[in-house]
Amino acid sequence: MLENPKVNIKIKLALLWSSVLFCYLYGDYFELYVPDKVNGMMTGDSMLDSPTKLLIASLVIAIPAVMVALSILLKPKISRFFNLLFGSLFTLMMLLIGINSLTPWYSFYVFFAFLESIITFSIVWFAWKWPKQTATLN
Repeated sequence: MLENPKVNIKIKLALLWSSVLFCYLYGDYFELYVPDKVNGMMTGDSMLDSPTKLLIASLVIAIPAVMVALSILLKPKISRFFNLLFGSLFTLMMLLIGINSLTPWYSFYVFFAFLESIITFSIVWFAWKWPKQTATLN
């Protein structure tokens, strides 16, 4: 039998946030192959057509990137709070994006949104079930 060592909750959460981030990046990369997407970006006719929208998109994508580190570095109570908050927010956001992307050319986006929703829901689940410290007798 192979040993299956217990993985620390902080490591689990950081790995899940890393997975979410990879899905976002690949989804956005594959979107470049949608017809007229690159032309629209070059002419300024895209969803991110202003400095404000680009800043907002940057802030949204920065959250999972920062949560990779914060899940490990923060104290458990604060880490749990942020994982519950952002995990829930991103689960809802990705479900809405998936529902609103139901077109043949965006089926890959729906797949990534569904996958990201499962991963972020897992983040919420693990954060909710964060192991409690057991009392020790001296």
